[in-house]
Amino acid sequence: MPIRLLITDDHSVVRKGIRTLLEDEADIQIVGEATDGDEAIDLIPALKPDVMLLDITMPRMSGIEVTRVVAQRYPEVRVLIFSMHNNPDYILNAVQSGAAGYLLKDTSEDEILRAVRVVATGDLYYPTSASSVIIRHLVLPNASRRNREPATDETGSAGSLWNKLTPREEQILTCLTEGMSSREIADRFDISPNTVANQRASIIRKAGVKNTVDLVRLALKERKNSGAN
Repeated sequence: MPIRLLITDDHSVVRKGIRTLLEDEADIQIVGEATDGDEAIDLIPALKPDVMLLDITMPRMSGIEVTRVVAQRYPEVRVLIFSMHNNPDYILNAVQSGAAGYLLKDTSEDEILRAVRVVATGDLYYPTSASSVIIRHLVLPNASRRNREPATDETGSAGSLWNKLTPREEQILTCLTEGMSSREIADRFDISPNTVANQRASIIRKAGVKNTVDLVRLALKERKNSGAN
């Protein structure tokens, strides 16, 4: 079935451009457009989008506020931020509010298409520049603050997460801690993005965390505590 996409932006030119870009893609169906966040939220029950392509700066409700509401009320809808702001505060707020990805409006057509398809699978899509911001501001500071806490499981063994992984899972987790996307990991190991997604889901289950950001935090913390390079 095609990916059901809801475009939310207060600029008609942007909405028209996205529609022109995506409407001929066989695996993407544009189910509607919204001019602000309130309208987008009201449309979700009827349109049932899989992905919402969402601007940040809009009247009445900001994209960050919309993201929080969608994450709470409609967790099955994947929010892909589409913004002109290459600003760490915007990126970090998007992550913390539950966005599945963050794109700049000068992004290439190919990357927009790739991002929509990736987040529709349940994966995250943050380009290298955004991933670097996330790791620098969210992951590393938390790992540094907690580096004196031993990473233990129920048996008290340090480095428990890394000890639970298969060799391939360890490779994939290492790539995630380096800020690589699923597509980049798939290309590195000549496997499909779906295989990467399945392996990442397995690692998350073994780690007992909720999402990839928490997984990377834990992995960096345990690696630092164990003294690994």
